[in-house]
Order: sequence, then C-alpha cells, then structure tokens
Amino acid sequence: MPRLWTETIDTHRQQVRAAIVQSAARLVAERGLTSVTMSQVAEAAGIGRATLYKYFPDVEAILTAWHGDQVEAHLGELTRLAARAGDPGSSLDAVLAAYAHICAHRGRHGAELNALLHHGPGLAHAQQQLVGLFRDLIERAAQAGIVRTDISADELATYCVHALTAASALASKAAVGRLIEVTTTGLRPTGS
Repeated sequence: MPRLWTETIDTHRQQVRAAIVQSAARLVAERGLTSVTMSQVAEAAGIGRATLYKYFPDVEAILTAWHGDQVEAHLGELTRLAARAGDPGSSLDAVLAAYAHICAHRGRHGAELNALLHHGPGLAHAQQQLVGLFRDLIERAAQAGIVRTDISADELATYCVHALTAASALASKAAVGRLIEVTTTGLRPTGS
C-alpha cells in the first residue's frame, strides 16, 4: 500500500477510536455505568455497531481505554510541569499539588466507575512511573536541603502518591489544599 494510504487509514482509525471513547465517557457521565449499551455508544459516535465491535468488545473495554488515555495524559502533564517549574522546591510543590487535584477530580467519577477503572496491570505501571517522577523530584529537593534525607526518596515518593490519592475522597478544594499542605510538611527536614 502507498504510504499516504496507510497514513490516511491510521488517522481514520485513530479518529474513530477517539469518537468511540469520548462518546462512551460522555454517556457514562450522563447516565451511569450500567445504563450505557454498545448500541448507544455506536449511535453517539456516529458509527455502526459492527464497526464499534471491530474496535472494542464491550463498554468496559471502551472505558478502560478511555482511562488509559486519561492516565497517559495526566502523567504527561505532570512530567511537563516538573520540567517547566524552576527550583527543586517549586517543582516538587507544583507536581504534588497537580497530582492531588487530578485525584480530587477522579473522585467525581463515582464509586462504580472508580471500582472498574482503578485496578489492573496498566495502573501498576503508571503508578511506578508516578513514583519515579516523585522520587526524582524529591532527590533534587533533598540535594537542595528542602526535603528530609532520613527517609529514602523512594519511600517518600510512595508515601506522597498514597497520601495524595486520598484527595479523591475529599469534598472541597480547601480540604485538598490542607491535604497538600500536610503532605509537603511531612517531606520537610525534621526541625523545620
């Protein structure tokens, strides 16, 4: 096949996949997880059911793909933020706060959708990447004397990920802000 033809087909497939994923996510947000059918997704995406089944076997698979896209986008956002921020302390604070706000937003998905999406090997890999990003920022901040060194950067990074994940259960921005403050205070050198 000519290269242009292949690129055109690939672009078309990506657009169809994106339409399916976005349509399913919108329908689930509007109607709830158990109320969405493959027929509704196909109609909302503007494709036939046969085409839909070429891409995904069921609604859960579509939502898993949507969640994977979201996780990838969030990791990219956090990585860019870490690279863009200035000094080690500002970088660490910015990334911790951004992650807490991402988690707080996740809490609005509802228990049913969270139970479906927040498990599995894909998330374990994403969490490893997140811990690695936090570890690198913590190491830089520790070298600058901003973060405690009596606990390993790996342990502190894991602590931060788990602590800030609690933002998904908080009801207000103020509560999320307090969680961020408690977490960053725990990172400071003892006696600070």
